[in-house]
Amino acid sequence: MAPANVRYIMRQFSDSPTTANRILTILNSLMDAAIDLGWRDNNPCFGIKRIRVESEGIHSWTDAEIKAYEARWPSGSKQRLAFALLLYTGQRRSDIVKMGPSDYKEISGQRMISVTQQKTNVKLLIPIHASLQRELDAWIFEGQPTFLLAERGKPYSANGFYNSFSDWCREAGLPTGCSPHGLRKAAGRKLAEAGCTPHQIAAILGHKTLTEVERYTRAADQSLLAIEAMKKMT
Repeated sequence: MAPANVRYIMRQFSDSPTTANRILTILNSLMDAAIDLGWRDNNPCFGIKRIRVESEGIHSWTDAEIKAYEARWPSGSKQRLAFALLLYTGQRRSDIVKMGPSDYKEISGQRMISVTQQKTNVKLLIPIHASLQRELDAWIFEGQPTFLLAERGKPYSANGFYNSFSDWCREAGLPTGCSPHGLRKAAGRKLAEAGCTPHQIAAILGHKTLTEVERYTRAADQSLLAIEAMKKMT
């Protein structure tokens, strides 16, 4: 096999760059193994570049996917509480699993949840959305260190929660791309569609730059934003 053969194989999958890149990885490993075994003296994959894959990153939940999850997991269930914490605080799973009754605050009559983001160490006070308050009110958290507890009554680890949430999404008939972080992106999208400014969105999500905000709100409905923008034009 020569480099031209490798390029030819990759061209057969030009409509699926991810598959082509995966094949290149496999061939590269096979050729390295052949060299180790003395079957070849060179690797024909050497110097062949992977195909650039244009991606929007982690999938932002659509409104239809949100409704499908809510239809499967009724208000008052642990699954619905987890969902509400993710969507209505806009925080990462590593922060969701640590939230608990001790994080309740009340400022000027507004109930808030205090968060110190694990990834960035940013401190936030998140107003409690009415939909989240309804789910919190359905539970008695006396003695619990966190809002969400795993099967054995202990707080979730971030990875353990991810696995459980993936199972709940699968049971709701959602595609594999629906993840906890996708709800954080959906929160940014919904805030943008509601007419929130980039700075207001950053105040919820904890982003330090407006570039980060733009990345999270890219899925916002352009037509809704355009309508609201035109209403503001004088």
